[in-house]
Amino acid sequence: MGEAVEIIYTSAFSKLCSQPPDQIHHQIFVNQQQSSWYEETIDDDLKWSFALNSVLHKGTSEFQDIALLDTKRFGKVLVIDGKMQSAEVDEFIYHECLIHPALLSHPKPQNVFIMGGGEGSAAREALKHKSIEKVVMCDIDQEVVDFCRTHLTVNQEAFRHNKLDLVINDAKGELENRNEKFDIIVGDLADPVEGGPCYQLYTKSFYQNILKPKLNDNGIFVTQAGPAGIFTHKEVFSSIYNTIKQVFKYVVAYSAHVPSFADTWGWVMASDQPFSINVEDIDRRIEERIDGELLYLNGAAFLSSATLNKTVSLSLLKETHVYTEDDARFIPGHGLAYRI
Repeated sequence: MGEAVEIIYTSAFSKLCSQPPDQIHHQIFVNQQQSSWYEETIDDDLKWSFALNSVLHKGTSEFQDIALLDTKRFGKVLVIDGKMQSAEVDEFIYHECLIHPALLSHPKPQNVFIMGGGEGSAAREALKHKSIEKVVMCDIDQEVVDFCRTHLTVNQEAFRHNKLDLVINDAKGELENRNEKFDIIVGDLADPVEGGPCYQLYTKSFYQNILKPKLNDNGIFVTQAGPAGIFTHKEVFSSIYNTIKQVFKYVVAYSAHVPSFADTWGWVMASDQPFSINVEDIDRRIEERIDGELLYLNGAAFLSSATLNKTVSLSLLKETHVYTEDDARFIPGHGLAYRI
């Protein structure tokens, strides 16, 4: 039998919260053959684990706990505040779906503002577009950005790109204080977690009063919107979709399976201009506009991703909850402390 080796890291967020955070248990199990397993508690009755080669790095910033794990199945895995953010072998699915549908739907995107995105992958994908003149990546945590710039070698070129404007600041305050407007605004934020600050960037007041006024007339907003699986889409996905519908005229929800997340993931794209491009247009624009090859997304894949199954479609249609600062929904099963 394996012996569980546990070291407890408490996030700096716990010092800011009036209530102690729920403990989230992540363990590396070491057996007699010295094999190791990473374990994440998804919910009270559900865990997700995978085999490790090693723990490459771990640390604590002013805002959150950070770990980089070398896994046997998914390569390097970035873990922040006890929640897996991305995995080396399949992060392209998440980031291509986050970035390219919005940029390909826009007639000629020239500037992009990314809220969050500290690992650099969202910026990497945006910078593939030939028409882009500037990508502003605004992340609150300097240490996470430095960590990712050092350890995630796939994004080092993006971090050095002369079109990247890296800003360390709260995205809400940065958007509010900027005079310029953007063709595309991207929400590459952490999931709304109870006790954390990110949920405020999913609220109607933020979208309506701060974000939308910073979009150009034909601008497009896109955000990651949490799990969108048959059993998980009501956690936050349907609510984020309904909240954005209160602010923008045209809203598209879409999803894709991300193997390392062990679930289907959701995104929401919105604008006051209609989305009218078809499969052929998407494929043509990919060919004409993008340097390099996309690994996941093409016209047919996007059409498929925006065709939601009956259960999820009905949930989105019937959803009435609107995100506010006083009435937010949170992803269950993730706390501000974790164990390795």
